[in-house]
Amino acid sequence: MQGKVVLVTGGAKRVGAAICRRLHAAGANIALHYRASQQDAYTIQAELNARRADSVAVFQADLLEWQTFPRLVADIVAHFGKLDGLVNNASSFYATPLSQVNLDQWHDLIGSNLQAPLFLAQAAADELRRNHGSIVNIIDIHADRPMQGHLLYNVAKSGLRGLTLALAQELAPQVRVNGVSPGAILWPTEGDWQDQAKRADIIEHTLLKREGEPDDIARTVTFLMQDAPYITGQILAVDGGRSICL
Repeated sequence: MQGKVVLVTGGAKRVGAAICRRLHAAGANIALHYRASQQDAYTIQAELNARRADSVAVFQADLLEWQTFPRLVADIVAHFGKLDGLVNNASSFYATPLSQVNLDQWHDLIGSNLQAPLFLAQAAADELRRNHGSIVNIIDIHADRPMQGHLLYNVAKSGLRGLTLALAQELAPQVRVNGVSPGAILWPTEGDWQDQAKRADIIEHTLLKREGEPDDIARTVTFLMQDAPYITGQILAVDGGRSICL
């Protein structure tokens, strides 16, 4: 990854921050995208630039405004001189039972989880082709087996799974496109996810009987970008075996 430039969406917090740190440690320069977490974004930028000067730049964008993506890519190229990789990590997540689904939720959940990765890939395609780059989409094990009460999120992540495979075809042979599907890595901050009994039940249905860590995802993203030149169109579940127990 030495000298490579990677855009990480939602890179200021949680799994996105771990991905930024891991790719940076591997030698990449990071275009760190955020929407609202400005303080977190600049904190990570300062931390990583202290390790390697001018290696991280911060870019603000609302990923529901897909028309701005060509400008975002152009700004990154203007700053770093190129773009070699894209990690579509940013995501909205909350419950949407069928009886409560509305168009605002549709636009938000489909927009952040599916529409944004599509149009970011479109905006970055020429630059990634030129540099024989790579895309990694952060999906979810529930793209294959839906989570009760989260209808729109399930639909969006299932769409992202399909998009990953389709983009691998569209962008071959110059650009590799893969996905990572997390399991129980970080608990959501909304809804009833603070219920210890609910968490314990999920872990009990995980073969390794424990939670994962954000760096488990970050290491897998780095592997797919750095060490997997003959892998494309694949989705790796990083879930402690939970997906075969669902």
